[in-house]
Amino acid sequence: MDPLVDAALQQLMSSVAQVLLGKGEEVRLALCCLLAGGHLLIEDRPGMGKSTLAEALARGSALDFKRVSFTSDLLPADLTGINVFDARTAEFRFQPGPLFSQVLLADEINRASARTQSALLEAMAVGRVSVDGTSHLLPQPFFVIATQNSMDQVGTSPLPEAQLDRFLMRISLGFPSRDAERALLAEGALDVSMLGACIDPVGLQEWQRRCQQQHCSEKLIGYALDLVVASRRGAHGLSPRASQGLIAAAKAWSLLQGRDHVRIDDVQSVFPAVAEHRLDAGVPGGAEQPLSQVLLRSVDALP
Repeated sequence: MDPLVDAALQQLMSSVAQVLLGKGEEVRLALCCLLAGGHLLIEDRPGMGKSTLAEALARGSALDFKRVSFTSDLLPADLTGINVFDARTAEFRFQPGPLFSQVLLADEINRASARTQSALLEAMAVGRVSVDGTSHLLPQPFFVIATQNSMDQVGTSPLPEAQLDRFLMRISLGFPSRDAERALLAEGALDVSMLGACIDPVGLQEWQRRCQQQHCSEKLIGYALDLVVASRRGAHGLSPRASQGLIAAAKAWSLLQGRDHVRIDDVQSVFPAVAEHRLDAGVPGGAEQPLSQVLLRSVDALP
């Protein structure tokens, strides 16, 4: 075991990977997003394990978990909560909605209305919600895992670019390998309800702070900036928020690799997940090859 990645994080990765057989790389990316303090978008067809991954991360981190189905009739108040009149005190009392959790699974997010999307956007952006002119802070850590079905599914629509930019990463689980699916059919995966806590919220926040302290050289920052600048020659260039997210994700990835400094392969490993949903405006499959891979090949690596 690498000394920089303690037993708790190792156990968390291992346990979640037992729930999602054959998806070790995707599990690592999801944990990387959590450690970097970002939000995660998971896009795939139904039945691939999107919701299972979200619940497994919450259970393994001992985080308060709530799930909301983003149907077309979901209202902003259904997320944020409402002020309820208390007859005993003759005052209004705030009744928190499901946004007041440490991990929120926004299931099928691309089925909700624009008004509901805006309520979630404030929570993701600043960690608070406003109800009747009063701001309420959300619990920390606050991690949104949103799932969306492919655009060819009935009743779906692309997310607004402002909403996409608030997600640090987008991943897709995809079909399992033949060996992984054989193991799933023959032996079964670990039931997510049986997953115990491997780390507590205080420990998780300590690892998030440690991620921020990972060393990143000036040359490496220059390489990341070259990727970002190159992206701006196209229709959907990466924002400064995306460049900050790229460094944060690379720091988290390097920590999970057991190092105290970021290397070029850390940036390259997280770049597609950080950049692709911003480059394709949330509608993948329009280009012959992923735009992030084109950029990685076009920008010279460090000597």
